[in-house]
Amino acid sequence: MSEVQTANGQVQLCGTKFLISAQDMDRAIIFYRDTIGLEVKVSSPYWSELSFGSAVVALHGGGTGEFRATGLSFTVNDIDHACEAVIAGGGSVRSGPEDRGDEGIYLADLTDTEGNGFMMSQDKV
Repeated sequence: MSEVQTANGQVQLCGTKFLISAQDMDRAIIFYRDTIGLEVKVSSPYWSELSFGSAVVALHGGGTGEFRATGLSFTVNDIDHACEAVIAGGGSVRSGPEDRGDEGIYLADLTDTEGNGFMMSQDKV
């Protein structure tokens, strides 16, 4: 297997994708586009990519809809309003938002329409 080389001989990192599963790709795309605010870059029944800046959330078809923790997290400017939007978009709030004290944030644990757990935080001002 050959290695991609740059001018200085090092492999060049080109990006990062956060992969989660989708039971219903169209529903997942609508949730992440309309509720979370990501931009659709690639869309198919089996693989889709949505982005915010250089961050990419990749959706892989074949999910079961059962809950799974993912580690995916978004930072928002109004966590209460964001949690309401998640519920209106078909997701759910598992806990919070709660004041995390000295951590300097408010934090909520949520679930998307496909059973993927994710977090939202808001910096304290």
